[in-house]
Amino acid sequence: MLIICYLLLVNILSFAVYGADKLCAVKEKTRVAERSLIFLAAIGGAFGAYCAMKVFHHKTQKKKFTVTVPVLCGVYLAFIGLCLFQNYRLVTTEYEVVCPKLNEDAPEFCIVQISDLHNQFFGLHEQILLDRIADQKPDMIAVTGDVLDSTHTCYPFAREFLQGAVKIAPTYFITGNHEKWLMDKDSKYEEFIHDITDAGVILIDDTAVCFRGYMIAGIADNSLSKPVEELRDILSVKDDTLPYILLAHEPQYYDKYTDLGADIVLTGHVHGGQFIIPGRGGFISPEFKIFPELYSGEHIYKRDGGETAMIISRGLGNSGIPLRINNYPEIVVVRVSGK
Repeated sequence: MLIICYLLLVNILSFAVYGADKLCAVKEKTRVAERSLIFLAAIGGAFGAYCAMKVFHHKTQKKKFTVTVPVLCGVYLAFIGLCLFQNYRLVTTEYEVVCPKLNEDAPEFCIVQISDLHNQFFGLHEQILLDRIADQKPDMIAVTGDVLDSTHTCYPFAREFLQGAVKIAPTYFITGNHEKWLMDKDSKYEEFIHDITDAGVILIDDTAVCFRGYMIAGIADNSLSKPVEELRDILSVKDDTLPYILLAHEPQYYDKYTDLGADIVLTGHVHGGQFIIPGRGGFISPEFKIFPELYSGEHIYKRDGGETAMIISRGLGNSGIPLRINNYPEIVVVRVSGK
C-alpha cells in the first residue's frame, strides 16, 4: 500500500513538473533541466511523464524522452505487477501438531492463526482474507498481534477484519509491538479496542481461559520482558492437564514460553524476514538482525514433561519495509490431534 501511494504521488508530481516545463517553454521562461525531468521518470514518475508528453505535446521530438520514458513505463509496470503478486497472493501453510495430553480419539482441533496484518488490504471489508479463513472451518482464530500499524494507522481495515473474523469462529487477540506503541500516542486506540471487544473479539492479553478442553493464554507484547515467575502468576494457568496453547507476538522469547509449560506457541513479528533468500532464509528482522534464525515455520523445544512446538507466522502485511520478495502473505493453519 505504501508503494502504491508513493507511485501515485510521484506520478502526479511528474505530470505537473512536465506540464510546468511546457508552460515555461511557451512563455520563454527558465526551464526545468532535462536531467531533472528524466530523474523524475526514473524514480517512479514515468507514467506521469508519459501522460504529460502526450497531453502537452512536450519533449515528443527528443529521442532521450521518446525512448527512455516508455522503457521506464514498461519497467515500472512489471515492477508493480511483481509487487502486487508478491504482497497480495495469500498462501496457506498447514501444521499437524500431536499433543500427548489428548486422547488418540480426541477430535481434531483446528486453529487459524493470523499475524501482522499491518492494515494490509485484502478486498472490500477484508473479504478475500475472511473467505480464505472460513474455508478452513476453524474451531478458533488466533490473532497474534500487529493488526494495526503505528506508522500508517488505518483502524477501519483492522476493525472490519476482526469484526468479520468473529462471525467465522471464536477469535482470540493479543497486542503486538505496534498496538503497544499506539496505546500511548493515539486516543483512537481505546475506541478501537472497545469496538472489537464489543463485537465479540476476546482480548487475551496476560490472561488464560479454558476453551473446549484447551487452556488458551496470551501474553501482551509489553509483558514479554517480565520474568517467567511473574508471567506465570499473571497468566494463572491452573490446570496443567489440559493442552496449553499460548499466543505471543515475538518468537525470540521461546525460552520463557517453554518454561511456562506451553504445548503450542503461536507467534509472528518477523514478517518472514521480509525477503526470503533461497538457501539462506529470511533476510532481516524488525530488529535489523541479518538472517535471523527464527523467521518462519515450526520449532520444537524440549522441556520438563514434554515438548513445546512454536510456530512462527510470516504474517500478512508490512511495516517499515513496504515490500516482500519471495515471501507471500501467510495464513497459518494448525491442526491439533491426540497421540
